[in-house]
Amino acid sequence: MTHISLKPQLVFDCFAEINKVPRRSKHEEKIIAFLQDFGKKLGLETVTDETGNVIIRKPATAGYEHLETVILQSHMDMVCEPSDGSFDFDNNPIETYIDGEWMKAKGTTLGADDGIGMAMEMALLASDDIPHGPIECVFTRDEETGLTGAMGMKPGFMTGRLLINLDSEDEGQIFVSCAGGVRTTATYPCPMEALPEGFLTFTLSVKNLKGGHSGDDINKKRANANKLLVRFVCDEMEKTDLRIVDIQSGGLHNAIPRDGRVTVAVPAAFKEQLRVDLNLYAADVEEEFQVTEKEVAFDLESAAPATEAMKPEAARRMMLSLRTLHNGIFAMSQDLDWLVETSSNLASIRKEANGIVVTTSQRSSVKSNLLNMAATVRAAFELGGATAVTNEGYPGWKMNPNSRLLAVARESYQRLFGEEPKILAIHAGLECGLFSEKYPGLDMVSFGPTLRGVHSPEERLHIPSVEKVWNHLLDILIHI
Repeated sequence: MTHISLKPQLVFDCFAEINKVPRRSKHEEKIIAFLQDFGKKLGLETVTDETGNVIIRKPATAGYEHLETVILQSHMDMVCEPSDGSFDFDNNPIETYIDGEWMKAKGTTLGADDGIGMAMEMALLASDDIPHGPIECVFTRDEETGLTGAMGMKPGFMTGRLLINLDSEDEGQIFVSCAGGVRTTATYPCPMEALPEGFLTFTLSVKNLKGGHSGDDINKKRANANKLLVRFVCDEMEKTDLRIVDIQSGGLHNAIPRDGRVTVAVPAAFKEQLRVDLNLYAADVEEEFQVTEKEVAFDLESAAPATEAMKPEAARRMMLSLRTLHNGIFAMSQDLDWLVETSSNLASIRKEANGIVVTTSQRSSVKSNLLNMAATVRAAFELGGATAVTNEGYPGWKMNPNSRLLAVARESYQRLFGEEPKILAIHAGLECGLFSEKYPGLDMVSFGPTLRGVHSPEERLHIPSVEKVWNHLLDILIHI
């Protein structure tokens, strides 16, 4: 094992202090008290809102009073995952060690997401030899399990008009947009009746799809298990008296479904044709997804004889509705050719006691298109006889092509490092989306040092990238 010097030392010293304090999501009381004490010991204005967010304000250093206030923001909570299940995150400090160019933790998540962002803010607050204009250092709570801190923050808590979010995970990348999201859930009526004589029962399943994140991976041309099942069942309904007995397909609302199954009953005389049709269908799907779904597999197995099934007309209406339901990319960005702006994911279809419940999620970086996407999904549900509800969700952050802060950050990076930073957007949620709704006109960018394996005991921080981000941040602060 080799070692590397920790630069900037002040940042890593602050990170070490942070890692002594428990800060599990939704249990941030000790880190809130730590930050309050930190600010007050420095004689700086320190305010905590009713949600538990902390802001520490520091005046400009001499000669930089003319600069505009910059907000620096990170979240104080961390994902707590031990490697063996025995670590007490509520009382024990995180123990770190260095492995080559990486900092890691002994048997736990490291907490660099977003402790290293916090450490940079604290280092600026504690320093007496770093020039900067007025700064507001904001530490939000419970980002990891619901964006609770950002959601509960009221307008006026932050006063600056420029915000740098320090919660990105690849040095050299500057994020300028994120998607907002909502979840739309539908319940179809599921009237049952006795099966006629002479029907056989089968379970049809699809598995081994790649799946993925319904935001980050929605543009990767992967198949959706639910849509594959719906398509086949609809086609077979046109050929024979196929009845739906049960359906349990898909999973988490924010995941592209990898597998699913539906139990059906068909007339005994159609048994062999059903198998032939499934084999032909599997060949079509394999050809359609020959690049992205090399492992897809369909199975048809005999099941215990069913005594009842969904009434045919209700089942047909539901399946046609689900076939028309939009899934995947809906619109690309007007500003960035490669960015997905609006999408929807058919996440799960499950027969429950109160009917057949379908869960979907919609994302967009443009609020009006997010609302339209959700309304489009509800329309398909309602035409199929379902009752549909969309939750409040969280807002997106639309790219500002005229961002002053982005122009300074980009020019600074080029000058310091002799290369162009990557200007990116993410089709997933960030706290910046909530800030953009509460503080209209707020000019924002997001960047940070390189992290890998976040949210797992494999989490690690690339040490050299911290110094690059730190130097970039300090240069922005005197050139904004």
